Amino acid sequence: MHIVALTGAGISRESGLKTFRDEDGLWGGYSIEEVCTPRALAEHPERVLEFYNFRRREVVNAEPNAAHFALAELASQHLVSIITQNIDDLHERAGSKNVLHIHGEIFKARSSYDFEVQQEIRGDIRLGDLADDGHQLRPHICFFEETPYDWETAIMLAESAEIFLIIGTSLTVYPAAGLVDISNAKRKVLVDPKPNAKGRANVEIIAESATEGVPRLVAELLG
Repeated sequence: MHIVALTGAGISRESGLKTFRDEDGLWGGYSIEEVCTPRALAEHPERVLEFYNFRRREVVNAEPNAAHFALAELASQHLVSIITQNIDDLHERAGSKNVLHIHGEIFKARSSYDFEVQQEIRGDIRLGDLADDGHQLRPHICFFEETPYDWETAIMLAESAEIFLIIGTSLTVYPAAGLVDISNAKRKVLVDPKPNAKGRANVEIIAESATEGVPRLVAELLG
């Protein structure tokens, strides 16, 4: 059985990683427009680079939680694909293999000129650090106003899912939230302590945190 999980900030929040929805819409004291748009990068590159340097350090110190490990365990009996809006590597560290990062990865950098010129990065990116093509490095992050990465693959996975899990996402960030509607899965399950399934029919609700609801759901699916 092909199970696809769309995961959002809620699953990583339980590992101590903050989200744009925390602190009245601020992330580390900044608004989205200040650190997560192409214009912000063009006008204030040092601020944007340092913001993501800080996020990178946070992820290094975070650990996968019970929900991450449960999804990895699910793959012992089923084909599991994870489409994540998160930029951390907690799914991979928990053992999941098929993870699609549609909003980018904090441990990758790319040329500010050529999307395809990418490299792994564990330390900080500074103004003046250049990619192999001679252009400034930037975080491999999908900013607002940019198209999600590997979007066609995400659509294909959503369409092929037999069971579609939605975990820890507000379902307000598009186009990612639209994957729920694209999916033809016979069963759709939303796990979130404050579920938002308004206007979506045939979505089961588990109004629990990821670390509570996902292990229980996985136990059911493993039989």
